[in-house]
Amino acid sequence: MSAVVDIDWVVLGLFFATLLIPFALSRYYQLQIGKELFVSVSRMTAQLALVGIYLEYLFKINSLTLNLLWLIAMILIGASAVVGKARLPKNKLMLPVTLGLVVGLLPLLLVICLAIIQPTPFYNAQYLIPLAGMLLGNCLSGNIVALQNMFTCLEQRKAEYEGALSLGASPRYATLPFVREALQKSLAPSLASMSTTGLVTLPGMMTGQILGGASPIIAIKYQLMIMVAIFVMLSISIAITLSLTVRNCIHQNGRVMIALSKK
Repeated sequence: MSAVVDIDWVVLGLFFATLLIPFALSRYYQLQIGKELFVSVSRMTAQLALVGIYLEYLFKINSLTLNLLWLIAMILIGASAVVGKARLPKNKLMLPVTLGLVVGLLPLLLVICLAIIQPTPFYNAQYLIPLAGMLLGNCLSGNIVALQNMFTCLEQRKAEYEGALSLGASPRYATLPFVREALQKSLAPSLASMSTTGLVTLPGMMTGQILGGASPIIAIKYQLMIMVAIFVMLSISIAITLSLTVRNCIHQNGRVMIALSKK
């Protein structure tokens, strides 16, 4: 297989001119996303450039301590993003979401690094950090959907919830239908993605490895591993997040202590 083809910075900069198309669409349809698009692209560019520089340093040092600190930062930033995008108060939700991500991520990373890929050392940043990033990145949207759906159900189906409480059900039992629905809706996109992978889509990890010169068969093995890991982590993290959210955000008497922001 041929080596990866580099992209010239000037050429990449010129390619950014294609963003004029969504800017024009925003103006034509009055979507009012022009400013947000500019800020998002600017932040993405700056963040990726800085992360690229830092990761080169991280790969060379390959320190267990630095790798763990980077993982902790990724988890905390990811948890903050989930709660923020779900429009929920961070003081009540940060702990449940963080614990959900930690319990879903760390055991899977250990299994992958110790039993499957087996890099040397097992905490090799070249494998550990990208794998953690892919797992976390694919789980954030699922957690957002789950939280939004559960609290929306609590608002829209308030009579059903209060009826269950009046019949003597505990808050955990009364919220079980909403938790079940939130899990189903948050897992549905991932199930649909897995069922069409290879026929409709060529996932990012596989495409990246092929573009980097890896054998398609090796790329497929990695992609199968990461797709299974993503779904397992998604299931674990959402289940833990919702379970802890019910315990943390609903009083023993059944009173829901937080609600979705209307902003």
